Amino acid sequence: MKTNIFLMLITLIMAFQTHAQQLNQEIINEGETPYLLGRIDKKGLERDNYKSWFTKNHEAYEPNIELISTIASELKNYSITLFLGTWCGDSKQEVPKFYKVLDACEFPMEQLTVVAVSRQANMYKQSPQHEEAGLNIHRVPTVIFYKNGKEINRIVEHPIKTFEEDIQNIITVNDYKPNYQIVSTVNNILSKEGAEGLKQKQKELLKQFKGKAPNMFGLNTYGRILYGTDRVDEAIAVFTLNAKIFPDQPRTFMSLANTLGVSGNKTKAIEVLEEAIKLHPDNNDLKENLEVIKSNPKGAR
Repeated sequence: MKTNIFLMLITLIMAFQTHAQQLNQEIINEGETPYLLGRIDKKGLERDNYKSWFTKNHEAYEPNIELISTIASELKNYSITLFLGTWCGDSKQEVPKFYKVLDACEFPMEQLTVVAVSRQANMYKQSPQHEEAGLNIHRVPTVIFYKNGKEINRIVEHPIKTFEEDIQNIITVNDYKPNYQIVSTVNNILSKEGAEGLKQKQKELLKQFKGKAPNMFGLNTYGRILYGTDRVDEAIAVFTLNAKIFPDQPRTFMSLANTLGVSGNKTKAIEVLEEAIKLHPDNNDLKENLEVIKSNPKGAR
């Protein structure tokens, strides 16, 4: 019995040490800017490689004290998960402000989980422990608010108004709509009906979002993440939709064509680029992309 207890203690100690070692893990590759990866905390963001932007933007932000007094008490009934990239411009700008608001609210930091995601192509916007899995993390920073273990709402990339105002809405009336509603809508369809369901709803989505979605980057990034997590058919369906919503953006066609190419559908990839060149006859990137796909046996860059 004593032996079993001893072994359990050793296991717990080793698990604790492993967790401690993983906190604020820094990735340093020769010739590249260092970045944090996985679970981090404020101390990680105050390290030498990050404090120039974190401290500057944290100190510069002045929270609305009147709003802070109205949200501080109720906010403590929530737990929060923050996904960010220390390589990401929006994260550098917004995360220090968010911490300043939490500091002003005296928010209990044990209720805050912070995860830094990767910028590498094979792990794009993922973490080593995949805390992001199933959470539709396509833009960073993303701040998710939970109450009693259930997601209540989220702030995506940047607040609609300010963090104080957005949080006040979320913890009161909660009719808050975060940025990139198009991605949320598409993600819900894919979760329930898969790629075929998205194809069937394409006309409906075009009516809903064409000319209304702010830019092509939301779906483009989302499609890239789907592809990186081996959801290839879904990625192709998303890139196809994006090209139809934003036909004026050549990049949408290149994302679709390259994904088709690497997936073994070289003929379709060529068709997509040829149609795109008809729309954008002066775009050299499309022409170069087409020549690359034609000359590459695998059909992609």
